[in-house]
Amino acid sequence: MDEKKIEEAIRLLIDGLGDDPERPGLAETPERVARMYGEICGNIGKSDEDIIKKLPAERHDEIILVRDIPFYSVCEHHMIPFLGICHVAYIPKESISGISKLARVVEFHARKLQVQERLTSQIADTLMRDLDPKGVIVVMDAEHLCMTMRGVKKPGARTVTSVVRGIFRDKIATRNEAMSLIGNR
Repeated sequence: MDEKKIEEAIRLLIDGLGDDPERPGLAETPERVARMYGEICGNIGKSDEDIIKKLPAERHDEIILVRDIPFYSVCEHHMIPFLGICHVAYIPKESISGISKLARVVEFHARKLQVQERLTSQIADTLMRDLDPKGVIVVMDAEHLCMTMRGVKKPGARTVTSVVRGIFRDKIATRNEAMSLIGNR
């Protein structure tokens, strides 16, 4: 990430908006914005291959679900945040993973310029590749600030995406069980 380029771009943006990039309230804004993007988009170009660590299966062949994982990302269409919760479930084949690693996979893929549809698929695909489970289901529920702050201006509108792989795609009863666990509060 080139922070100097980001700083230059933000100065130009401030100027283009008709404000003075050198006035006291804005003078340090380009540096702050560059640091912020370094944090919230810090995984652009990075590999996700070292996140999941396989642990020996405890002969567990039922659903493992981590529900309500908070996430935030930046919409690649308007560069405005979208945020929400993600639910990740899988059924192990021969190995399990530490549950915190599921949240790390969500966070890893969210820290890029994204669209929610791709983000949902990337999480599922990473888990399928690295855990080799019987199946994975990922459900994301998010509010997109591009719909809240601009355009149709509909605060509170939620976008839900889901991806099912393996046994969750093939067996309707298994998919229904996972979905009921996700929805069961």
